Amino acid sequence: MAQQPNILVIMADQLAPHFLGCYGHSVVQSPNINKLADEGVVFDAAYTNSPLCAPSRFVMMSGRLPTPIAAWDNAVDFSPEIPTLCHYLSSLNYRTCLSGKMHFVGPDQLHGYQERLTTDVYPADYTWHPEWDEPAKRLDWYHNMEVVTKAGPCVRSMYLDYDDEAVFKAKRYLFDHARDGAEQPFFLTVSLIQPHDPYLCKQEKWDLYKDDEIDLPITPQGTVEEDAHSGLLRYGYGATDVELDEQTIRNARRAYYGSISEIDDKVGELMQTLQDAQLAEDTIVVFLADHGDMLGERGMWFKMSFLERSSRIPLIVHAPQRFKPQRVPNAVSLVDILPTCVELANQGADYQYATPLEGRSLMPHLRGLTANGEAHDEVIGEYYGEGSGNPMYMIRRGMMKFISAGDHCQQLFDLSVDPEELNNLVEHAEYQALVAQLRDELAQRYDQVALKDRVLESQRRRAFLKQVMLQQQLSWDYEPATDASQQYIRNTMPIYQLEKRARFPAV
Repeated sequence: MAQQPNILVIMADQLAPHFLGCYGHSVVQSPNINKLADEGVVFDAAYTNSPLCAPSRFVMMSGRLPTPIAAWDNAVDFSPEIPTLCHYLSSLNYRTCLSGKMHFVGPDQLHGYQERLTTDVYPADYTWHPEWDEPAKRLDWYHNMEVVTKAGPCVRSMYLDYDDEAVFKAKRYLFDHARDGAEQPFFLTVSLIQPHDPYLCKQEKWDLYKDDEIDLPITPQGTVEEDAHSGLLRYGYGATDVELDEQTIRNARRAYYGSISEIDDKVGELMQTLQDAQLAEDTIVVFLADHGDMLGERGMWFKMSFLERSSRIPLIVHAPQRFKPQRVPNAVSLVDILPTCVELANQGADYQYATPLEGRSLMPHLRGLTANGEAHDEVIGEYYGEGSGNPMYMIRRGMMKFISAGDHCQQLFDLSVDPEELNNLVEHAEYQALVAQLRDELAQRYDQVALKDRVLESQRRRAFLKQVMLQQQLSWDYEPATDASQQYIRNTMPIYQLEKRARFPAV
């Protein structure tokens, strides 16, 4: 094994672990991801720290929670002043490369990546910001229920095109690394958009599943009392306007399952490329997602909630040469990815970070030290996005989970006996001491009134600036650099030498 391992991060978008075979789903076909799990370390209680695309990724990249880096929503700058995982790995002599989505907002579209192989699938400007001044206002760019009511198979979609490009270019990058004989290790992120809505998949993936085997939500809408935040979300994306029959729900879930099978194929392609390029033994593979998807539970879709299917993520670390296969029950989160990767890259030596981190290394968990107190069992979540109008927070410690959207909306669940979060314990007498302790902790940790004012000011600034940028036709969207003079056969050297250099393995 190489001293400094290569690290390949494969990221799915809006993938709840509940819908993977390796996390217990009996229908979804994901054999390549299941193989990663069989041979790797599976985290059974991994979470996003903010159930929305951009903030969750900013957290993963920085090792910081949303508040210290102002990661409010999907249309806020990720400050170039914030050191990222890629900056730290570059300082440790890594090549860093991104192929696919990272939802960076603002003029810095690299954030420490030396190379980007694709543009982003989503815009890099200020358009997609919430409007807390009018929390019940429906936003024209927001999710809508048409992606549910018109779910089904397709020949092509924008997201299929995007993921094909991201994986193709990543595979080429891996082969180029092997052909070059590079001794410098790489950190490659392959970030896909599926199974994010719209709920579409190829016909061949649709046909993997039979209609009568598609499971319906465990907790249908109306079977549990709806909290205020969930109600605002459902209104915001139009779920309160439609009555979905079972067939419509099945269609959306079937297309989602088909998209997962498509992602699984991509994982298989990347793992095979590592084998073919003779890189597998020296590469640690991390498979994860940015957040989950409610997928019809409680009549809710998409994310933006701290309920389990929205906030839980899959997290699998595959490095059979380094870590024995195991399941980790401890609560961990995306903010922990940065210190974990840095410790792996730095071979366990101390590293002096340029800024404080809220993230904690997962190395004790990977080494099987969860029983002796060395491995943390805690997640802090923050949400400043759509459907709230107020800051929201989550604390999970052990099997207890507390969710707060202000005094009017608080929930406490014991996930050991209530995994579907049906029984809110906030008002139960035996939990009053714990509830008071958690409320006090949030009050000590966050000045929620000041934070709300700060978020509102940011939203109002961006509401103005996005109009000016539109008038100026100013775009921050990333343009991948290409140089055709260096591609394929060119007169830079004799043709046989070029052909010889491109052959792998070398003869």
